[in-house]
Amino acid sequence: MQVIAEVIGTYFLIFAGCGSVVVNKIYGSVTFPGICVTWGLIVMVLVYSVGHISGGHFNPAVTVAFAIFRRFPLKEVPLYIIAQFVGSILASGTLVLIFDVNEESYFGTVPVGSNVQSLVLEIIISFLLMFVISGVATDNRAIGELAGLAVGMTILLNVFVAGPVSGASMNPMRSIGPALVMHIYKGLWVYIAGPFIGTILGGLAYNLIRFTDKPLRELTRSGSFLKSMARENTT
Repeated sequence: MQVIAEVIGTYFLIFAGCGSVVVNKIYGSVTFPGICVTWGLIVMVLVYSVGHISGGHFNPAVTVAFAIFRRFPLKEVPLYIIAQFVGSILASGTLVLIFDVNEESYFGTVPVGSNVQSLVLEIIISFLLMFVISGVATDNRAIGELAGLAVGMTILLNVFVAGPVSGASMNPMRSIGPALVMHIYKGLWVYIAGPFIGTILGGLAYNLIRFTDKPLRELTRSGSFLKSMARENTT
């Protein structure tokens, strides 16, 4: 059931988010702010819909970061990534079948400037995304009911800032699905490396400040950080 939820969630994430890009490029009726709002809304809706079933990852970078910091079983990572891949491919294929998509109306992500510029942006916005997710979804001191709203608004803000430059992917499957279906691979490595680096660093940063009852020197000393995380997981 968890894997099915990830397939469905990733499908509608890509269908709605990338669909708004296609509609805007072909018909010009959505506008850039509309695209930003669409991405934020679909993430919020999906988190509230299936977050209690699968955790609402829809993103292999988030799944891997959760596993690294012991918030998700390592053995389930491959299944989640496969589910996210299937959802992305199906959604991208659906958009190509429905709309007359060509290279000019491509709904994937391609660096507008240099690859390095887009890579840095993807790392920063993925860092913020995972930092927020860690705060609202893994810390029992947070208001859990607001998780979907907080994550959705983070996506919206990130797209506003980085969208015109990198496309604001934050999610390898948001870029891989359209690239494979449309056979456009320019700068694709940026959208694979950037989100993974950013989410891991964002998760690390939040987990460093999570344990505020001990000095940083003690937390970062030889395994004490991971031991503290393990104790936190058992409470």
